[in-house]
Amino acid sequence: MVKILLIEDEPGIQETIQISLESEGFTILVTSTGKEGIQKVSNDISLIILDIGLPDQNGFEVLKEIRKKYQTPVIFLTARNTEIDKILGLEIGADDYIVKPFSPRELLARIRAILRRTNPSQNLEDHKLRISLDKKLVYFNGQTLNLSPYEYKTIELFFKWPGRIFTREEIMDSVWTEPEDSFDRAVDTVIKNIRARFKEMEPDFDPIETRRGQGYGLKEKI
Repeated sequence: MVKILLIEDEPGIQETIQISLESEGFTILVTSTGKEGIQKVSNDISLIILDIGLPDQNGFEVLKEIRKKYQTPVIFLTARNTEIDKILGLEIGADDYIVKPFSPRELLARIRAILRRTNPSQNLEDHKLRISLDKKLVYFNGQTLNLSPYEYKTIELFFKWPGRIFTREEIMDSVWTEPEDSFDRAVDTVIKNIRARFKEMEPDFDPIETRRGQGYGLKEKI
């Protein structure tokens, strides 16, 4: 059973998140203040959704208190889509953040991605695809894909964040190890090669989503 703690003071957002996540089989605890939220954190909480703009204290301070005792994954909810919020939140120990307004589907994808990363299992699976993190191999319908290091790392990045679209710059920052190989079209080439690997095994199969002007990611439904 996955138990999620929601620390959010807006009733409408509380209700939307609770209904959405409970329909997916999660157990949800809801609090409206930072103080109550800190008190409800325990070892059986799998993930915390934490609003930055709480009535009694901001979410950054709440997270600092939580991190004194627990390393539970945390997703920030914020109304401010600013770089400083993102950096500060991640530097003090947040795992991800999502900007209001957001869709329940997007939040669900972020939650599942974090639970995958924090799961002690070394295998990530999604229907036809399976990744072995310890062996650094990708399997498609039980067969090993022949991938270059950059192709493997790109798939691994996408697999950990299903439904999320990465810009070319984000992919290069996460995947590329040799600066001389880092240029925009190198990412396009790797994506093209990944697609070719899958088409060799199943011509109509394409797990990669492309958004013009934005970037690439793994389709939520494969």
